[in-house]
Amino acid sequence: MTGLAALASLPVLPLGWFVGLQAQPAWIPAAYLGYLLVVIAIPGTMFWRRLTGGSGWFLVDAVLGTTFGLACEALIYPLGRWLDLPLIALVMPALALGLFLALPRKSRDDRPTPWWAVAGVMVSAGVVAAWFVRVGSRLIPVDGPSALRPNSDSPFQLSLAAELTHHFPPQVPYVAGEPLTYHWMAYNHIASAHWITGIELDVLTQRVVPFAFLLLTALGAAAVGMVLTGRAVAAPIAAGLTVLAGDLSPWSWTVTHTLYHDSPLSMGQMISPTQAYSTVIMLPLIAVTALLLRRKADQSKRRLAGLFLTATILITVLSISKATALPVYAAGIAAAWLYLTIKDRRLNVRALVLGVLVGTTYTVNFFVVLRAASHGMEVEPGKTFRNMLNTMLTGVDPSVQQGPDLLPIVTAAVLIGWLLPGAGILLIRRRLPRDPMAVMLLAGLIGAVAAASVLHHYSQAQVFFARTAFVYGVLLAAWGLSSLERRQYFAVAPALALGVTAIYVGRSRTDGLIRDCRDTACLDRIFAEPLVYALILTAAGVLVLGLLIRGSRRTWAAIAVAALLGLTVSPTIVSLRKFAFPPQTTYDSIAPGGIEAARFIRRQSGPDDLIATNIHCHAPTGSRCHSGSFWIPGYAERRVLVEGWAYTAQANNVHTSTDAVYGPFWDQAKLRINDAAFTAPTRDGLETLRTQYGVRWLLADERVNEVPEELAKLAELRFQSGTVRVYQLYPPRTPQGPRETP
Repeated sequence: MTGLAALASLPVLPLGWFVGLQAQPAWIPAAYLGYLLVVIAIPGTMFWRRLTGGSGWFLVDAVLGTTFGLACEALIYPLGRWLDLPLIALVMPALALGLFLALPRKSRDDRPTPWWAVAGVMVSAGVVAAWFVRVGSRLIPVDGPSALRPNSDSPFQLSLAAELTHHFPPQVPYVAGEPLTYHWMAYNHIASAHWITGIELDVLTQRVVPFAFLLLTALGAAAVGMVLTGRAVAAPIAAGLTVLAGDLSPWSWTVTHTLYHDSPLSMGQMISPTQAYSTVIMLPLIAVTALLLRRKADQSKRRLAGLFLTATILITVLSISKATALPVYAAGIAAAWLYLTIKDRRLNVRALVLGVLVGTTYTVNFFVVLRAASHGMEVEPGKTFRNMLNTMLTGVDPSVQQGPDLLPIVTAAVLIGWLLPGAGILLIRRRLPRDPMAVMLLAGLIGAVAAASVLHHYSQAQVFFARTAFVYGVLLAAWGLSSLERRQYFAVAPALALGVTAIYVGRSRTDGLIRDCRDTACLDRIFAEPLVYALILTAAGVLVLGLLIRGSRRTWAAIAVAALLGLTVSPTIVSLRKFAFPPQTTYDSIAPGGIEAARFIRRQSGPDDLIATNIHCHAPTGSRCHSGSFWIPGYAERRVLVEGWAYTAQANNVHTSTDAVYGPFWDQAKLRINDAAFTAPTRDGLETLRTQYGVRWLLADERVNEVPEELAKLAELRFQSGTVRVYQLYPPRTPQGPRETP
């Protein structure tokens, strides 16, 4: 009966899936769901259970197997793309069947997952769906006039997805010939899904795949929580914290801030497929690490080999998924190795092998994929918090001086918020002696916070270390809370509510006040007062609850930890009310008619055709050129000779954001030849573009400059829409008349 009850709540997933994507034609969520089940989930689950031996719960293995299937697909797809077999992921079901027949699984009864645990996880999945309908699906418009006004990030992500759809090894699609020194594993999945389902890349990149990753993050955290604790109660707790928790956020103006909100339900996660994907891949890696480092008497050499093979695949994929992900895991595995070596008084080989795998893959990634490019990351302790403070003070009268206490207050609030989930370790009761996983998770969390505090990037990219460690904190908190006795939950529930209430009361003290400040004392007050109110209310509430309940010291600890965790629960709920309409640019960064023009080129050209354009800036006009224009290769799925040049290794190798996005292009000769085609075209100049650089198409935006009539005489006008004209370059005619063969 409990199994039937559990299954009865599972329809929440497909229902939430279709509800979350209700704005899309029904075939789109249906096609992706079918692809995910047949190509990824079922084969991935079979791979996972045969190689690792399973966790003992089928539903846990199904979730972790799905995420493992994504990793396998990410490794297989580049080979298929290189061999011109982009549908190669379709072999995964056959590979899974072969593995099933070659490695028969020992008969082992799976434990049933209690219905209430499944139902609790489904509640979190429902919250994700509701958030996506209300907030996530509105962050990046994909149609209508608003689609012409994105920030620079979403077209950048789309252009990389288009590049991996048609080419491997990848180049920077908006600066043809420049190697792509960026983490690109997430785009393998998007490209593969595009080939198999036929869904447009922009819908996949900005709607379907982010929603799938949000759901898989919540489900994956629930599954890993059960692996770590051995208790079903960890599943709804981990899923709930993943969805509802975030950071401290003591001020009203940080609710919608993207600087340091770490929850998957945040704009930072939505606009970064690489971050969302790395979180999804990190979860099965944590689970397989637990299976490896917790020795079991019945682990055969074959099973051990399967576990290490699984870990190798996940570590390899993670190393090229997000540059900030593997170092966090490395800090954790190093601490686990040290802990086990000291405890056992002998070298722990398993943790050492994992460490060697991490070091090897990261080294290969750094020198082969990233080509040793720093992308502007520097060691500047404390600058992270200074930049956060400056952003928070946007709009304040420049004459108002910052007091000396302001920066320490902001630093303390951010650090406390990042580290609060780690308090869950105080409640953990380990099932196994010398269990290193709590040490591993805590070290990863602390290491990530340290990296985010010491390193600095002009675009605050170092904060992704803390975002990566968010799931580490969630797992620690879930592990601690699930270690309690049943009667202690009657004390934990009001303590959690206390923390939530305290942070809401604190935040209410600042609503609409910061821009009204006219002196230093006012700034000090509105920064300090919310935090002080929240902490005093929390401390007083813990004292009252403890005295009323009169429990043991462990009960007191549970109340205190739960109240602290409650302080982090708010960004999701508040965002449902305040974050539904994110700001967009006031101008069309994508030219009117540009999307149609780019897709015309896609229909009429081959994947190796090259486009030249007069568009280089995010804004069509202005005193300075923000070189973050990337939309043409995203929609045309063709490389551009030179569009924008921001977010490249050469542009990023600077000290300030101004230099990175407003700096000049490094090859001025190429840029002059490119731009001359749109300002003073000549037959020789266009022929140089065609023969020397391989350009076949010209895309001109009349907002940038008036297109000379001479261009229509030298190239064929093929398409016109809005402010955009598309020309095609042909070889010159021979004396007899017909054109030369290209």
